[in-house]
Amino acid sequence: MSLTQVCARERGWSEVRDTWQAVVGSAAVGLAVAVAAVAVTGPWDSGQRTAERARAASPDHRSGAEHTGAGVPGGPAPAPSAAEVLTALGAAPPGGDAAPNPGEAPAPAPAALADVLQPLLEEGALGTLRTASVVDVATGRELYGAGEGRDVVPASTVKVATAVAALSALGPDHRIPTRVVWDAKGKRVFLVGGGDPTVTPAALRRLADATARELGERGAGRIALAHDTSLYSGPARHPIGPNENIAPVTALMVDEGRLDGSTRGPAPRSDDPARDAAEAFADRLRDRGVDVERSERPRRAPGGAEELAVHRSAPLAELVERMMLHSDNDIAEALVRQTAVARGEPASFAGAGRAVRAQLAEYGPALPLEGARFADGSGLDRSGRVSAGLLTRLLALSADPARPELRSVLTGLPVARFNGTLGGRYDDEATRTGAGLVRAKTGTLTGVNTLAGTVVDADGRFLAFAFMASGTTDRQGAHTALDRLAAALANCGCR
Repeated sequence: MSLTQVCARERGWSEVRDTWQAVVGSAAVGLAVAVAAVAVTGPWDSGQRTAERARAASPDHRSGAEHTGAGVPGGPAPAPSAAEVLTALGAAPPGGDAAPNPGEAPAPAPAALADVLQPLLEEGALGTLRTASVVDVATGRELYGAGEGRDVVPASTVKVATAVAALSALGPDHRIPTRVVWDAKGKRVFLVGGGDPTVTPAALRRLADATARELGERGAGRIALAHDTSLYSGPARHPIGPNENIAPVTALMVDEGRLDGSTRGPAPRSDDPARDAAEAFADRLRDRGVDVERSERPRRAPGGAEELAVHRSAPLAELVERMMLHSDNDIAEALVRQTAVARGEPASFAGAGRAVRAQLAEYGPALPLEGARFADGSGLDRSGRVSAGLLTRLLALSADPARPELRSVLTGLPVARFNGTLGGRYDDEATRTGAGLVRAKTGTLTGVNTLAGTVVDADGRFLAFAFMASGTTDRQGAHTALDRLAAALANCGCR
């Protein structure tokens, strides 16, 4: 017997809607329910997707930013897989009427939706400039808008654009290489950065192991070592200057240049991550008996140098999920430069901005790009401009069943009150009803607060939303106001 039939038998069909909305929200399969025929892709039981194993709506437990697969203590059993949820949603309830199909459930009426959202958007905590957009993903129809075409400072919600551009330019399976090459003529080894900021000390050790073996086979017991960062051009320092939110942007680094062993969030950063990576690599080679003479300055490896060893990053889809979940600025800047390389632009701040815009422009009028400016990939630069309407269109595009390569844009979105940058939110009376149902990318700068994501509403309609506020003076108050908007959307039939 299906989940829907069991629920209907025990509680009556009037309660089934609430049950399957919670299941869909907590299992985070909104990306697959926009259209009933969506083919679910990727492993739904690993990596970021372990976040979907438990409902986050329980008011009795705090959320965690790390998901280990154990779920929320004392919470419900793991949610059904996406395919099982889709089957359940299509089952017939008592009386023979079909259960609401997620692609056919009634969409909110624009006027009724405005009645709910407009008063919340006018809250004083949202500052002096508020814009908003809500789009029905199945049809692409805009259901609510308030200044939705106005380009404003997006803060970290620009990472939605960063992710779509990178995935569409390179594909979800692309891996960023960090290579070691050998110039036999000069008896010189080059550690060549490919732009992966997530290289770990363990990965560097493995790279050194493989390099030492290859050098041993060549009888090269004494070598000169240089590092090559030539893939990137332009200034390495982000326009915000030295900052614990981002390392100097270079093609070679270990652990994002972090100096405290952390894996996310603000941290002390190296002034020269590439130099530090090369020094660590040299030390690992020495540990393996290689006599190394280090060059402090970066040098370009000669053409035709022989590859000795290579480390490849996690697939791009996983990097996107990590970026979205923790709002990782270093990954964001790496992804826009990968996009620039793919499009033949210089891998600099300016070149990456042009590349992102050009890549998104390939989707044509589906994406309103007029006035948009991609100053960086992370959203730390206040000169960037994006509209709420563009963000909702990007999210809807990522749910298109014809574009499975973009799916990690949605699977990476933090879950309200459960993980990532939403792990500590949606825990008060005004917002708790959105816990486990809202998935969204946050954005926060001084005076700027934004939220863009997806939700399955009370009638089962899959919606994309973006709420953007500037001129705010109370960060916590702005967060709560934005969360109230998203929670209201999640719990609105609005007809």
